[in-house]
Amino acid sequence: MTKLSVKEIRDLARSIVLKSGGIQRSAILNEICKQNLEISKKAVESAIWDIDKSFPDEIAKTNRGFFAPLGSSESEPIGVGKTEQVTPAGLKIKESDFYHPFAEWLRVDLDEVGAAIPLGGAVLKGKFGTPDVIGTYRSRASDLIQFPVEIVSAEIKIDTQAPVVAFGQAVAYRLFSTKTYIAMPSKTEDKERLEALCMLFGLGLVYFELNKDLPNFKIRMQAQRFSPDMFYVNEVAERLKACRIEDFHELFG
Repeated sequence: MTKLSVKEIRDLARSIVLKSGGIQRSAILNEICKQNLEISKKAVESAIWDIDKSFPDEIAKTNRGFFAPLGSSESEPIGVGKTEQVTPAGLKIKESDFYHPFAEWLRVDLDEVGAAIPLGGAVLKGKFGTPDVIGTYRSRASDLIQFPVEIVSAEIKIDTQAPVVAFGQAVAYRLFSTKTYIAMPSKTEDKERLEALCMLFGLGLVYFELNKDLPNFKIRMQAQRFSPDMFYVNEVAERLKACRIEDFHELFG
């Protein structure tokens, strides 16, 4: 039998992932080798280790060595709560109305980052969602002591009944973030429990008014600094570069 080319191996791996709904790299490797006894495992492993990059519109790497079809339950972000509200004054507001103001507040008022951008939605196409705002704090050329880039992420909710959803998403961002913030309306329900959880997990907490022209962000709890997992840092950077290269350069230079 003729040995498979690299392209043929990748095409076969693609079909296996799309049919599976989510599968470990080792299982893909075993399946291909079982179907093609003449091929070496080393050749297959070399061809499929970054199969998500070969088919970025169809396959996502949702964890180390785990691939899933885009749009499957294994690659979808967790629940987001209500993203639109009507204020007591009858004004319709959207969650996204607060992304840019918070990015500016994080950069200018809180002075946590040198650059920050609104993101939100499912831009990064990851299982653990996309931060609503992401920023970076970097060394300047004039600094005598250089340091690694710090990523600061934020989850913003306008639904006063969604503190648990916000907490769950923000905790997931700690995989790739040095600091993580939750921003919730000042009249959020169950504040005491949310504050206790933020303190326990080192998340920053900010309250604001549901007024897109004057949100009046107020820090309740400063975010603690953690060392992120560099695997996920690079994964986020790669996805951002692939879909928003200008934002990538603004954040990472």
